[in-house]
Amino acid sequence: MSKVYRVKVLRKRVERAERKRMQNYKVHPERLSALEELLNEIYTICRPKPSDYELRRDLVSVFNEIAKDIYGRSGNVPVVEEFGSFVMDLFHSKSDLDISVNFDNSSVKISHEKKIQTLRKFARKLYALQRDGHVSGVHPITAAKVPILKVVDCGTKIECDISVENRDGVSKSKIIHMICSLDERFQKLSFLMKAWAKAQNINSSRDKTLNSLSIILLVAFHLQTRNPPILPPFSAILKDGSDPDSVEKSLNKFVNYGKSNKESVAELLVTLIIKLLSVEKLWDKGLCASTYEASWLSKTWDSKVCCISVEDFTDQSQNVARAVGKGEVKQIYKCIQRTSEYISAYMDGLVELPALRYQLFRHAAAPFKVDSQTSNIEENGNSITLPCRDIKNKEDQSTEGQKESQGAIPSEPITTKKKWSSEGWEGLASEPITTKKKWSTEGWEGLASKPITTKIKWSTEGWEGLASKPMSTKRKWSTEDWEGLASKPITAKKKWSSEGWERLASKPITTKKKWSTEDWKELPSEPITAKKKWSSEGWEGLASESITTKRKWSTEGWEGFASKPITTKRKWSTEGWEGFASKPTTTKRKWSTEGWERLPSVTWGQSKEDGLPPDSLWTKRKTSEETTGGTSSAQWLRKSDTKRWFARKNNNKCAPKAKWSNTQTRG
Repeated sequence: MSKVYRVKVLRKRVERAERKRMQNYKVHPERLSALEELLNEIYTICRPKPSDYELRRDLVSVFNEIAKDIYGRSGNVPVVEEFGSFVMDLFHSKSDLDISVNFDNSSVKISHEKKIQTLRKFARKLYALQRDGHVSGVHPITAAKVPILKVVDCGTKIECDISVENRDGVSKSKIIHMICSLDERFQKLSFLMKAWAKAQNINSSRDKTLNSLSIILLVAFHLQTRNPPILPPFSAILKDGSDPDSVEKSLNKFVNYGKSNKESVAELLVTLIIKLLSVEKLWDKGLCASTYEASWLSKTWDSKVCCISVEDFTDQSQNVARAVGKGEVKQIYKCIQRTSEYISAYMDGLVELPALRYQLFRHAAAPFKVDSQTSNIEENGNSITLPCRDIKNKEDQSTEGQKESQGAIPSEPITTKKKWSSEGWEGLASEPITTKKKWSTEGWEGLASKPITTKIKWSTEGWEGLASKPMSTKRKWSTEDWEGLASKPITAKKKWSSEGWERLASKPITTKKKWSTEDWKELPSEPITAKKKWSSEGWEGLASESITTKRKWSTEGWEGFASKPITTKRKWSTEGWEGFASKPTTTKRKWSTEGWERLPSVTWGQSKEDGLPPDSLWTKRKTSEETTGGTSSAQWLRKSDTKRWFARKNNNKCAPKAKWSNTQTRG
């Protein structure tokens, strides 16, 4: 663990670093005013419409009805309450809806296992609704610290995250919504910073980046530490209690608290980016942003420092940014650095507003044009140079950082998980991404052309005159982080890999040992889940037939399975399967179809439509229902006239195996 500095040392270092960066910025009032107009426009465009509020309220009502269906006879029907960005009024039309299942007896703490049991009850109900086409994507996540159940409403396309007894989340959401009423700049800047983080792909605790509460509290902290401050310390607001009713009364004391501060939202956004850059190297020294104290603290969490520390204002022992990973914090700061460079270039007249808009918010941006009189345009007209105005320490000035800061503005930038992989390449419309030592495929999307093979591996050697060249890495071809691949992927020396693929439209990639769908998201055909992860170990391109195992049904060998399997407590099973189009393979303990290869299903007792097996099949242990001839299964098993059945196995009027009696032929 890095050495933790004392709080006084940390505060002095923060102040010095922030002042140094501020001196390096040239802010032009007319450009700042134009940026303010842009931010107001983005805010207006992205704000939810009245119908978005109604749809979410209706969904909450629907989940309350579901709760009544599940618990109607128990006398302890829970109440489903909304929380999160919807309650804070910091959501947009595509935001998730967070809801909590809360029971009446709030004095009794519900155990983790009880929460999981509750979610399973809701999951069973939602699976039934999923079969009817009302919802989709039902997915319990029980291994998380806070177990949740994910589901998507098919009518509204709103994804809902269901938790149990998340009263703390409900309370926090209401408090933040009330604090937003003190100054509209808090609400606006929080909304815009969330939109910015979403556009940069750094707003997901699931991906080990910043969750929404961390972003909102960093905005609040920034407003608390302005001179004069815009928001009071949260400790003063929570002095009389942390419940929403007490907070509402307390806020009456702070009306017009930040009125003397005249900074615009644009100024606050710029200074917040500078503040975050200033403290990049101090998080691992114990730096912590505390909205409760409205000041920087020196703090550890269980004697450890976190990548980013933002104190929970209702429970100071918790870090709301604890999910941020070591690799992901670098990704976060590359986005902050890049944004800072664009803002600096915009203030210097090197980048116009549409380009800045695109860099900040992506989806809300329109195509931009570069003003040739205010930009340093190269002879080919493809790129402009961005000067890096930020002060860096020597250890920060890596080759990669220099090239990123001096790169061209891409008309359609290609994003990767970690960085722009186009050192020296930005701004080209169709050419591949080159590095000093190798071609790289990192971050490529939608590759249309086919790579060229050599004796040993796929290579770009000898490629000339091709429009979109695939890229070689030092050791092998890789498809890590590829998204939206339309054509065939690239092979490596040892295996095909699809690790990290998202929104895959085509078939997964095979390896020598197994098919892998680890970390797949938004699959068009749902694979079969295991206890810990999505897995398809042993997939070998089989089109329809399932492969038997000694103990259970498995996904080994399954590909492109269209119908949904049914889960049991311990494993996937075919028990109770209906509408199965292809013939299953026998197992030792479960349903058996031994001998089915040569028999049409119509001869097997009471068969279903479309040549499907009957509702009850003969197995080694189970017995069937009454046959059409009226002979019960108990009678069948007592029949001794079975000696000739093996010789008659291929007779399609008789069932195979000695357990069957020739009574069936007479039935």
